[in-house]
Amino acid sequence: MDTTQAMVLVGIGFFGGAWNAIAGGATLFTFPALMAVGLPSVVANATNYLALLPSNAAALPAYREELRGLGKQLLPLLFVSGLGAIIGSVLLLASDPEFFVALIPFLILVATGLFAFGDALRAWLLRTMGDGRGSTAINATLFVSSIYGGYFGAGLGIILLAIAQLMGFTNFHIANSIKNLLATSFTILSIVVFGIGGLIAWPQAVAMIVGSTVGGYAGGRLAKRINTRYLRGVVIAFGLVLSLIYFARTFA
Repeated sequence: MDTTQAMVLVGIGFFGGAWNAIAGGATLFTFPALMAVGLPSVVANATNYLALLPSNAAALPAYREELRGLGKQLLPLLFVSGLGAIIGSVLLLASDPEFFVALIPFLILVATGLFAFGDALRAWLLRTMGDGRGSTAINATLFVSSIYGGYFGAGLGIILLAIAQLMGFTNFHIANSIKNLLATSFTILSIVVFGIGGLIAWPQAVAMIVGSTVGGYAGGRLAKRINTRYLRGVVIAFGLVLSLIYFARTFA
């Protein structure tokens, strides 16, 4: 990695960290950037987890008031999501790199769809499981979603936000703080798996961490004051273009 690549990754890291804290979806920017500097797709995916960790973790202090007092209510969520994330990360570790490359366009399209239809999905989940009788279904949804999160993870925030609301945390900012906490906790577990498996490119990860740490904190400070509607529209449009590009590269 040369100086220019390092500077690009710091800049993309800052942008991605701030974007992740405000609107989510930074993986759609940071993952292609890591591949663009020469990392293999599976390594870029694993490195991206470490690179974006600060964007969620650095936003948590801005939500300390919302998280204070929740205590034991969060333990089941942390356990279920952590178990799912470990399974998903092990699946990535065991994946044939060529199989993962073939999945990239579909994964990006799924992530984009989660952003595009996130509000409708959240409303459907609330209607379906929000009557107090669906705790098993809620935990199952969290578990399956976390497997996806450990394997790729882009767009998962919208599901985590819905699950937090389904668990009774109806205040949006409290639910958003729980989303960031869950994302931080299972990202750490995924990083441990990827680190043991030797998938993380540490120099590139460190360069992006520098940017995402600052960007994540700045985004966390701004998240409560910014209308994210237009930002989400940009993510969706970019995701659609990106998925088309990868479909063309992979199957054309």
